[in-house]
Amino acid sequence: MYVPAQFRKDDVAMLHALIREHSLATLVTLGANGLVANHIPMEIDPDPLPWGTLRGHVARANPVWQSYAKDVQALAIFVGPQTYITPSWYRTKQETGKVVPTWNYAVVHAYGHLGIVEDRTWLRNLVERLTRTHEAGRQLSWSVTDAPDDFIEGQLKGIVGLEICIARLEGKWKVSQNREPTDRTGVVSGLRAAADGDSQAMADLVAKTLD
Repeated sequence: MYVPAQFRKDDVAMLHALIREHSLATLVTLGANGLVANHIPMEIDPDPLPWGTLRGHVARANPVWQSYAKDVQALAIFVGPQTYITPSWYRTKQETGKVVPTWNYAVVHAYGHLGIVEDRTWLRNLVERLTRTHEAGRQLSWSVTDAPDDFIEGQLKGIVGLEICIARLEGKWKVSQNREPTDRTGVVSGLRAAADGDSQAMADLVAKTLD
């Protein structure tokens, strides 16, 4: 990933936080016919240091767990807040007119060799953890134990676990750091006026560059 120094993020806790908040990974592997991308919810475990471990699962029918190149690292991409930035928000537009549109985003790339797990206990524990995470805070939350045990066991037979011990972790926060403070203030105001969640989250990230 191309990461100019001003956009680079190396704080592991911050990178892990984005993964937790935006946990649907685009998992890229090298298959027999070239690159393959799968979209998989994954959890991040901070151990082992320094970058931790990613875990998820796929349907057993998905060929990714059998046809990937074991000697080539996989890449898991996590995309955080992202949104279009209009130059109309910049004070520089009024002063010189020398402005162009751009796109702000925060992303994390995690690299490591892909491991396959078929142990039923490991899979059940993973499914239970993922369920607790994503059901937390819901008024009517669902638990794995709400379903009959024999049904869950049958479902577990149809999935395979994936595990990546992270060998390299990259973060890129492109959040208007390259603009003058007055332009960034305009970006924050413009984003605050939007109703969508990504705009609000991006406004928070840009505002932090002004602190």
